Amino acid sequence: MLKNDTHIGSPRSRVDGPAKVTGKATYAAEFATPDLAHAYIVGSSVARGKITGIDVAAAGAVPGVIKIFTHENRPRTAWFSFRHKTIVGPPGRPFRPLYSDEIQYSGQPIVLVVAESFDVARHAASLVKVAYEQHPHETDLGRARSDSYEPPRRRLGIAPPPKPRGDAAKAYDEAAVRVSAEYTIATEHHNPMEPHATTVIWEGGGKLTVHDKTQGVQSSQAYVARVFGLSSDDVRVISPYVGGGFGSGLRPQHQLFLAVMASLALERSVRLELTRQQMFTHVHRPETINVLSLGADQDGKLTSIQHHALAATSRFEDHQEVVVNWSGLLYPAENVDLRYELAKLDTASPGDMRAPGAPLGVFALESAMDELAIAAGIDPIELRLRNYAERDENDDKPFTSKALRACYSEGAERFGWSRRDPKPGSMREGRELIGWGMASGVWDANMMKTSARAVLGADGKLAISCATSDIGTGTYTILTQIAADALGLAMDDVTVALGDSSLPTSPVQGGSWTAASAGSAVMAACQSLRETLVKHAGKIDGSPLVGAGIDDVAFAGGRIMMRLDASRSLSLAGAVAAAGGSVEAEESAGPSLLGLMLPKSHSSYTHAAVFAEVRIDQDLGVLRVTRIVSAVAAGRILNPKTARSQIIGGVVWGIGMALHEETLTDHRLGRIMNHSFAEYHVPANADIDDIEVIFVEEHDDKTSPIGVKGLGEIGIVGTAAAIANAVHHATGNRIRSLPITIDKILADAV
Repeated sequence: MLKNDTHIGSPRSRVDGPAKVTGKATYAAEFATPDLAHAYIVGSSVARGKITGIDVAAAGAVPGVIKIFTHENRPRTAWFSFRHKTIVGPPGRPFRPLYSDEIQYSGQPIVLVVAESFDVARHAASLVKVAYEQHPHETDLGRARSDSYEPPRRRLGIAPPPKPRGDAAKAYDEAAVRVSAEYTIATEHHNPMEPHATTVIWEGGGKLTVHDKTQGVQSSQAYVARVFGLSSDDVRVISPYVGGGFGSGLRPQHQLFLAVMASLALERSVRLELTRQQMFTHVHRPETINVLSLGADQDGKLTSIQHHALAATSRFEDHQEVVVNWSGLLYPAENVDLRYELAKLDTASPGDMRAPGAPLGVFALESAMDELAIAAGIDPIELRLRNYAERDENDDKPFTSKALRACYSEGAERFGWSRRDPKPGSMREGRELIGWGMASGVWDANMMKTSARAVLGADGKLAISCATSDIGTGTYTILTQIAADALGLAMDDVTVALGDSSLPTSPVQGGSWTAASAGSAVMAACQSLRETLVKHAGKIDGSPLVGAGIDDVAFAGGRIMMRLDASRSLSLAGAVAAAGGSVEAEESAGPSLLGLMLPKSHSSYTHAAVFAEVRIDQDLGVLRVTRIVSAVAAGRILNPKTARSQIIGGVVWGIGMALHEETLTDHRLGRIMNHSFAEYHVPANADIDDIEVIFVEEHDDKTSPIGVKGLGEIGIVGTAAAIANAVHHATGNRIRSLPITIDKILADAV
């Protein structure tokens, strides 16, 4: 483990904060370059069919228009669909822009206008006329559910539902207490502050520098090289800052393809930035229907769990998430039947969105557990404690660690749960109904193979580099803390470079694995650096460290000193000089590299207990979430300040999921109706009251070498369910369809 923890565990401010608040941080659409052309997309106005004609005469006549690309004049790219795939993509045929005359969904990019300025490109795009042969379409999951199917091919890294245990249907029929209901979650679209954008800088000779809005620069680099037949040495992707990803940047989006295509064809630099409306034409969280049945004995002990989920996907890919598995993980039962199916719609492929799958399935599970608690006459926390899973029964493994009991206890105490009157509608203040609800949360704790480089210069300054991204999570800061502690430096003496495909290898940033993965790689590189420094320090004539080994010394205050006699020390600069002017180390960390993870014998998850208070105007149905307490067990907390920020962000998104976010489609046209912030609602400052975060103490020496589990996703999981349960407590109205809107509240209030 790390020594001299002067920074780790302390609430340090973001090292990239000054660059962001002063505007010095440069995002994908802000990189300047001479002779830059601008591109604009024309999207399909029908949901399914064929293009029968494209008239670009008027658009092409606009002064300043350089080129108009369609499927008829698109430059040749890789023919086989597998070359367009990425490791995080689902089975099927990836969408290929301008590939043919076929229309697969409304808003599909079908024309690209390139001009000398953005305004000219946008104006010319408005003059393009397209004729279609329209085909029947389906965008309604309710109608498509009769054609649902189990995906024949599994998506890499997405665990299928475990095999059934026992006879869940029979056990349910014989159960003393039963609940069964359908829970639905509307489609949600990623809407990060930074829209998807790509600036391609033509370097000459077929070489490109690509500034892409991405969560994985090396993934984008590999995609561009494969699709356009380039050497990876000819493509460098840089994304030092990302204005929110939330999963939307895990796969290369169509603006990357189109910008690179135009740049190569025109042999000049090109920028393509999606508008906010166009942000609704690609990845989204799929609409999902959960049917969940729970059976229990008189004491509330579960005897049967049946969770069947149906999720929407596109015609051309089988997007998959882990939705139902959580029901077999969180609570033990001898009889469990979990099923997950898809239904094809004429839409763009869904994509991963913060904690993909978990908020969908856990909303249904934790709502049903609340219903079961009421039916059995048991306090919701007590019911969960009576059904506490001591091991992962899906995979029949022990947990690396699990402190969910402490989450329940500490969260309930801080929230004041003991003062809750269990009768719905019993807690009031004036004309407001008050409801208190709670739910459990769970998310994977993973570690992925990652490399990092550490270079200590003659000036005693340390430079850390890794290709991973910082999508706003605080990666720059925690890596700085880890490196500074490892070599006993001030954080100001450490610089971190991220988001560049030329840097040491890293997977995409997602899944809450970056802190554990990149952090462990940085620690390994710094440990290697420490050993090299000690070796060289011992060779200096008259060195106070002669004969010292790595276990004999400590690094602090920019010096290497003997643990038993701090007066015997040498400056880092002196050790570096003895090594020839600089010292460098590059190391990797991963599940099979450091011998600390046991992926085949243990399961690892973060856990949370979420408590929510709502106040509802009894006449108007206006709802306010006035308090959230989220108690989280996530192993070692590297930086309480940035960690708290991550949980708060997840909770806010959970509030949005519960009350605001809903992509509405006119199924007659197959077109999204509310594709703007004016009508697609996300929480604003006025919607957010008190959010309190508790980090429960949890030691875990198996998940990662630095004891970290990850925090990006766990904040959202369980939040929507806690709010829905609070709404029922306030009103007596069980709302099983998200988002919870005024009309649903007023439908059957107490």
